[in-house]
Amino acid sequence: MRGRKGSDLSGTQQILKKLSYVATFIFDVDGTLTDGGLWVTPDGNLIRRMDIRDGYAINYALRKGYQIIVISGARMEGVRERLKRLGVTHIYSRISDKLDFYKWLEKKLNLYNKAVLYMGDDIPDVPLLQYVGFGCCPSNAAPEVLNVVDWITYSKGGYGAAREVIEKVLRLHGRWNDVTSTLW
Repeated sequence: MRGRKGSDLSGTQQILKKLSYVATFIFDVDGTLTDGGLWVTPDGNLIRRMDIRDGYAINYALRKGYQIIVISGARMEGVRERLKRLGVTHIYSRISDKLDFYKWLEKKLNLYNKAVLYMGDDIPDVPLLQYVGFGCCPSNAAPEVLNVVDWITYSKGGYGAAREVIEKVLRLHGRWNDVTSTLW
């Protein structure tokens, strides 16, 4: 569903039911929290672009008691610092097998798989997208990802896709209610 995969009413009801269980959000980084592009400085540093609206939603969800986890295959020191400032404490980088790592994390953090939403955008994300309770992706994800997820956002990665799915879940739970809060 892109807000649309599963266009019939029963498909939409199934998606909303699955979303109603979500208590934990897990995000990939490149192509999901970022736009997937890299600026390379003359000294070889990599710079990624992130959306401020995603940051607000991540921080807001944390303040509402949701768990946010980030799992990436990349080295991402600048992104790590940004996520820490937002309040994210579970940040894992250089993870080559995300499903295997998630299974370890599931036991360590006592995650209830049915309550876990994962957003990824590329082929390495497919096994985890298929394993968790709810798999979703940005609208510009790889075709292999678009074909296996429960929901496709209207937004592209790095342009509000994380905000879109966080807001959807919190609205469904009746917890997107004091958005005038500026405590971030």
